[in-house]
Amino acid sequence: MGGLVFLASLAGAQQQLGFTMQPGRKKVVIPIEVHNNLVVVPILLNGQLPLRFILDTGVRTAILTQKVYSDILNLQYTRKYSIAGPGGEKLVDAYVTNNVTIDMPGIHGEGHALLVLEEDYLELRSYLGVDVHGILGYELFSRFVTHIDYENKELTLFLPGRFKPNRRTQVLPIQVLDTKPYLVTSIQQADSTDLTLKLLVDSGASHSVFLESWSDKRIKVPNRNVQSIIGRGIGGAITGRIARINSLTLGKYKIQKPTVNFPDIETYLDTLKGGNAVFRNGTIGGEVLSRFNVVFDFPGEKIYFERNSTYKSRFYYNLSGITVKAEGTRLRRYVISELRGGSAGEQAGFQVGDVLLAINGVRTADLDLSTLNGFLNSKPNKKVRMEIERDKQKIKKEFRLADQI
Repeated sequence: MGGLVFLASLAGAQQQLGFTMQPGRKKVVIPIEVHNNLVVVPILLNGQLPLRFILDTGVRTAILTQKVYSDILNLQYTRKYSIAGPGGEKLVDAYVTNNVTIDMPGIHGEGHALLVLEEDYLELRSYLGVDVHGILGYELFSRFVTHIDYENKELTLFLPGRFKPNRRTQVLPIQVLDTKPYLVTSIQQADSTDLTLKLLVDSGASHSVFLESWSDKRIKVPNRNVQSIIGRGIGGAITGRIARINSLTLGKYKIQKPTVNFPDIETYLDTLKGGNAVFRNGTIGGEVLSRFNVVFDFPGEKIYFERNSTYKSRFYYNLSGITVKAEGTRLRRYVISELRGGSAGEQAGFQVGDVLLAINGVRTADLDLSTLNGFLNSKPNKKVRMEIERDKQKIKKEFRLADQI
């Protein structure tokens, strides 16, 4: 998930961008959706087209994931780029359009540059199971103090200087470098060694923690790990290892046994959040952030954390080993797109391409993708009953979820 940072700078999109609050307002409250730990906000593009964008601290310039939407508005493109993946293979055409208006409830944005992808190469819609059309980042965070309440599904934007934290809130310093927030904090590895690391705080990533083992030779991949596809970028699938560390510290909060992704460098650095202009050791993503009320104060270079009711929930990584894509106009046709080697799902005999018809007696057509994934990742040893369709045959299967890490 994420950034196209290099394209934004190539496009010369450094003009003064204009998000403003309605006159007389000191704050604005906007309802949000949360899907797979990602925050989705409603926007109105050029005063005409209602869309939904992911709120992402890891991007500089707003991104529209499919050109069909900008074509509807007859937007004019000033530049076209081809983004190359590994080996120089052309993967994506991207366009730049300028002087776009982006409105949110109580907020008006004028004079924005917008980066437009030819197609949704990230497959956001399929893997989130909801209609998502783009990504919004630094332009918003740089103008307001941004409070994300994951639990109550509210985004509150404050004018700088107007946010007042309560006494329970943990405040930590961040550095905003190349438009992104970085936090220096500590982890305890699986072998109980402590490390102080520089981590990007990335609201547009659904994982808990990424650690880039090549950034520091002291970062060790735990012996107990599994190989898997751990994400998607513009260059395709990001592969790596998944394991646990003992803890991640955020001021007074010590997050116990989080899952950690250790990406393979050859699949990671050509993705949207690759091109590390700023040195870092990894990222903190939405699976950690969503356990808090989080406030990003880019103007003051601070971040605030206050835990919510999900803070102590255990971290699990895909206990079934099954990855599902949503298809169709309603996004209610569910197809297995990946199976992790050695996982409970693979051992139960599922195959890529199987269509899920029912789970634990509930028709999948009546479930959204988040609820469906909840069945597949609830807790170890939980029994799951599935009905699938394969080669026009209906097949019933039963298996138990298992934690491989």
